[in-house]
Amino acid sequence: MEEIKETILQVMQRLETKQKGAVRDNPEVLLKKTFTKKELSHIKVNYLKKGILSIGVDSSAWLYHLDLQKEKLLSKIRKKTNQIKEIRFYVGEIK
Repeated sequence: MEEIKETILQVMQRLETKQKGAVRDNPEVLLKKTFTKKELSHIKVNYLKKGILSIGVDSSAWLYHLDLQKEKLLSKIRKKTNQIKEIRFYVGEIK
């Protein structure tokens, strides 16, 4: 079931990229270039839609930490692509 979910996510990302024509890197690649290794172990991309990057965080402590750095992270991402306008963090299960 997880394989189907990942396949659908990849197809949707490709379709959105073709329609909007902007992001050269997928969200996971952008995150690897933006976040530290420690931060990456606590987050997972949920979706990228209409300029909003939704990121799941494994605890409220990490949510708070990343929320404090939101503007700095967003400016780093904007240097790489102009498609992402906003980052939204939420507490959720990270696999």
